Amino acid sequence: MPTPPRRRSPSRGRGAPADHPVVKQVAKAKWQLTQRGFGPWARIYRKAQGRERQCVRLAILSWDAVDERSWPGVADMEPADIARVLGVYAQRVSTPRGSTAVSGLELMTALRPPTRAVQDPATGNWVSGHNLGSLGTEPMDPAPPEATQEHPVFVNSGWKGGFLNEEAYQWVRPVDLPTDEECTLPFAVGLEPQYGVPCGRGPPGRRPVGARALREPPFNPKISGSWLVDLSHIELDPRLPSPFTPTGERPTGPARYQTHTVAYAQELGYNVQPIEAYLRRETGAYLDPWHDRLKNAYVDTLADLGVTKDLDDRAFLTAMEQHKQVDPALATVLSAIKATVKGGVGTLRERPQGRHYKDGERWSALERPTWRPDIRAAVISKARVNMHRKLNNMAKMTGLYPLAVLSDCVVYPSPGPSPLDFLPYAASGKPQPGGFRLGPTPGLAKLEGVQEMLWAVDLMEKGYNPARHIKGGDAVLDEGE
Repeated sequence: MPTPPRRRSPSRGRGAPADHPVVKQVAKAKWQLTQRGFGPWARIYRKAQGRERQCVRLAILSWDAVDERSWPGVADMEPADIARVLGVYAQRVSTPRGSTAVSGLELMTALRPPTRAVQDPATGNWVSGHNLGSLGTEPMDPAPPEATQEHPVFVNSGWKGGFLNEEAYQWVRPVDLPTDEECTLPFAVGLEPQYGVPCGRGPPGRRPVGARALREPPFNPKISGSWLVDLSHIELDPRLPSPFTPTGERPTGPARYQTHTVAYAQELGYNVQPIEAYLRRETGAYLDPWHDRLKNAYVDTLADLGVTKDLDDRAFLTAMEQHKQVDPALATVLSAIKATVKGGVGTLRERPQGRHYKDGERWSALERPTWRPDIRAAVISKARVNMHRKLNNMAKMTGLYPLAVLSDCVVYPSPGPSPLDFLPYAASGKPQPGGFRLGPTPGLAKLEGVQEMLWAVDLMEKGYNPARHIKGGDAVLDEGE
């Protein structure tokens, strides 16, 4: 089959023209194209013969089907290794059909299909019915505080009540708060929670039923929603980021929070009295099967690279240092799995694209039942709360406080260049529960990078986040990137 020329890469969402040599070859071989045509991730098929079906998914690398950021090193691999990388990913995650973000979103739907066959009691015939636990087949507009500023719900309603701001941490401790004792420690050590991006479970709404607005409702941690609450009176240790804001700064007044965030304030012992809430009382753990499949894919791939659950912490650190050299192809699969988690969660609130978009217009992502910013908020809220809980426990057990926190990294001052030099261990040598622990499974952590303490303090004084750069190998870039 002729190789598609690089210079004729199709535009977004469109395939090659009907007169392209490859399209003609496909038709000549009695294969058919889907309505999306022949693009970077083309699907060709033949008509079903009884129960026999033939379908092939093609990845056109010269048309940038595979993004180097999600699939590092693929461009330099031999064809057999590329096929192996995509094959292992297809077996453990799903057949790739676009970016890792698209694949992550498609996997959600595949594991929670919107419909299933149900028997009509009146006729006895089998018909299509709602699949319990899915998001259904119809898109659902968000509640006003869940929307974005370009969304029709906001533009057409004139909403002025504020928005959910559940985002991952980007926090640096104020430069005047590190103590002299901390500054004399020689090293800054970065820990990364496994997965890169949280894939936590939560109580997002499972059916396309709109959120209901209530005034002064009693708080219920079992109900998913957006709560307007004043948490500014809660005073916590300034050496830790606030668990209530992505910046780690203390709230200044009433704000909208997802259920997990408000529940954590209650867990810390503070009384919360919501002013208003948009709630979804019919809830379910929509992402559970998605979480489990990606977790197993991640853990199994790490195990193939020599990083297994039975390793002690010292052996684990050694194995993680060497795992990319053990099998570069599988290391690429591991990166793609992490990108699938991050991208899949991100597409739950995909923003409009294109220079000609005008605020208030609907964009294509809004027509998906999986455009659910409330689910994204639940995942991120829970991850940030879990991060703060561990930071708090670490301070109690070790007396150490982080210098900086990013969505997938926390930097600690350390007397040595290893996490073993400051993580809490019992007299028996076992890791203490509650804080950060090393290991290959989601919820545990790995070493992200080590730098000199003076390096970290210098970055903090310049207004940069050491957690973004501690891995090394890159210039200190604009923090807005």
